[in-house]
Amino acid sequence: MMRQEPVIAIKNLNHYYGKGTLKKQILFDINLEIYPGEIVIMTGPSGSGKTTLLSLIGGLRSVQEGSLKFLGVELFGASQNKLVQIRRNIGYIFQAHNLLGFLTATQNVQMAVELNDNISQSEAIAKSEAMLGAVGLQERINYYPDNLSGGQKQRIAIARALVNSPPLVLADEPTAALDKQSGRDVVEIMQSLAKEQGTSILLVTHDNRILDIADRIVEMEDGLLARDSQSVVTSYDTTS
Repeated sequence: MMRQEPVIAIKNLNHYYGKGTLKKQILFDINLEIYPGEIVIMTGPSGSGKTTLLSLIGGLRSVQEGSLKFLGVELFGASQNKLVQIRRNIGYIFQAHNLLGFLTATQNVQMAVELNDNISQSEAIAKSEAMLGAVGLQERINYYPDNLSGGQKQRIAIARALVNSPPLVLADEPTAALDKQSGRDVVEIMQSLAKEQGTSILLVTHDNRILDIADRIVEMEDGLLARDSQSVVTSYDTTS
């Protein structure tokens, strides 16, 4: 069986902050591929370059050196317009759910659907409500964020990220503000929806309790990809 083309293909990627004498290298010769439907967890200490790498993959920063391809499209040298188009094909989930407080759960998700010009408002509402149902919030579709728990807000953020069935979802510390059970629920929802949709997920975390959902774990250290493990510990103890 032929291996599928990667969703993300990174070769010899370097990145720097600052200019002149203040110029500092943040990422060093990163090589990484992520395949359709694969869940990759990225770990590593604060300041190791994880969020910088995530922002480059997500088209939120411009690639300075090396090659970064999303679905075969090279992001090195890409115009701002091209990066905007790329971003429309990626779902984002952050530690802060970034919901708009004056919109209901449905309306928050609907905003992502309406980035697609070919969809009517009634379709967008139906799609948003169905996605909120998939994350277990069918009873909360008309609630405002202030009336929801942290775990419920993060579920809305997941619904918003996945509603357009993007090929890639990037998640930066999605469980950091949640208690153990809510965090577990949230990543299991992401896992099952991603597998159903064939969406790849790259998830940055310090949360060792969720490592077992990964197909692969990659570890960043001082701007280097220190470890890329195809195998994940299966004897994960959920009681500890």
